[in-house]
Amino acid sequence: MNKITNHMPTEELQAIDAAHHMHPFTTNDELSQKGARIITRADGVTLTDSEGNKILDAMAGLWCVNIGYGRDELADVAARQMRELPYYNTFFMTTHVPGIALAQKLAELAPGDLNHVFFANGGSDANDTNIRMVRTYWAEKGQPERDVIISRWNAYHGSTIGGTSLGGMKGMHGQGSLPIPGIEFIDQPHWWAEGGDTDPEEFGLERARQLEAKILEVGQDKVAAFIAEPVQGAGGVIVAPDSYWPEIQRICDKYDILLIADEVICGFGRTGEWFGSEYYDIKPDIMTVAKGLSSGYAPIGASIVNDKVAKVLDACEFNHGYTYSGHPVACAVALENLRIMEEEGVVNHVKNVAGPYLAEKWHSLADHPMVGETKIVGLMASLALVPEKGSRAPFASDAGTIGFMTRERCFANNLIMRHVGDRMIIAPPLVITTEEIDVLIERARKSLDEAYENVKAAGLLVAAS
Repeated sequence: MNKITNHMPTEELQAIDAAHHMHPFTTNDELSQKGARIITRADGVTLTDSEGNKILDAMAGLWCVNIGYGRDELADVAARQMRELPYYNTFFMTTHVPGIALAQKLAELAPGDLNHVFFANGGSDANDTNIRMVRTYWAEKGQPERDVIISRWNAYHGSTIGGTSLGGMKGMHGQGSLPIPGIEFIDQPHWWAEGGDTDPEEFGLERARQLEAKILEVGQDKVAAFIAEPVQGAGGVIVAPDSYWPEIQRICDKYDILLIADEVICGFGRTGEWFGSEYYDIKPDIMTVAKGLSSGYAPIGASIVNDKVAKVLDACEFNHGYTYSGHPVACAVALENLRIMEEEGVVNHVKNVAGPYLAEKWHSLADHPMVGETKIVGLMASLALVPEKGSRAPFASDAGTIGFMTRERCFANNLIMRHVGDRMIIAPPLVITTEEIDVLIERARKSLDEAYENVKAAGLLVAAS
């Protein structure tokens, strides 16, 4: 079958896009002047734009295209399901086969007694579900005053009103009078940026123990849950010190606080385990999943719930749901995605081949004069850009200035590498090969070199005082 897609010239497409399309997380006036980059095709780890450029997607779309682009099996399954049962809801004591099968599969894959699945359309609204779920849980147990959820500054839990409120990104809180009531925050375990002279493991304990202090400040009888990502993704691939998660688990257990692990990014093989909770030996009461659940081929998310929470919720009418909860096409696609991951050993590939190889190559970038540290877990990695080698002092320029300059050089060199402030991050498709990792690193180093020269020429290679 001919897969070449004809399209209008790039300039015409950009003009139509500028006239009608409002982009997320974008200043649309600025984008209109520059013109959006138009992606027309994709295969494996490679995107093709409207000018024919071949781009290595080191972000797997938005952390989600785990099995890579262009898998005909998923398209075939979607078409077959659309012909058989294109849609039906799961309200009103009704269900369908793809939803049943996917719930069973997720219960099989999830660790511990996470045996129950509430479907959503993505990670943001799954976290909205979690807000209502944990508050309903405590209300049904006769403790309705336990409605406070504790999160972390610089966490990302989606961009709905509930998801943004759970997240700790102050720039997002500044739009829409957020967060909603009943959300509290503690500091993130980001030693590089906030640890000062503290030993990393001591710092990890201090940040974890802020949870205990916050519980005592708010009152144990008012705290419903703590939510966190195993690795902070959108915050900059922030990897907590080893001391952090065992202490968090101890505190949640001590105070009978529900633990929500947001696995939207870490789940389905990203860390080299099926879930980040397994990587860190976390025992959550609820896991939020999305993205890699379908490898981005269809919008779907879920809250995977343990026996304890489900037993309470099952005894009441939980007045919550979405028109597309457990959409049959999305469920069918997700099932096929998980089948492929299992049969092709994708998680083992991350753990034993791609992950170790990328780690070796990624850490080699630490010798670059503008790189202060490199961090990696599985196939998610970050590096800190610095003005002075050997110092953790930030740039004197506004945060993100140098990161944006570096990202632009990555785009120019046909590499999708994202910046969060002055931190560069990657999360490539899990099926990336060692040869493709070599290309990724080659383009990353070239981009860093070019950005370094541009930063020097602009007089921006200056540390904040």
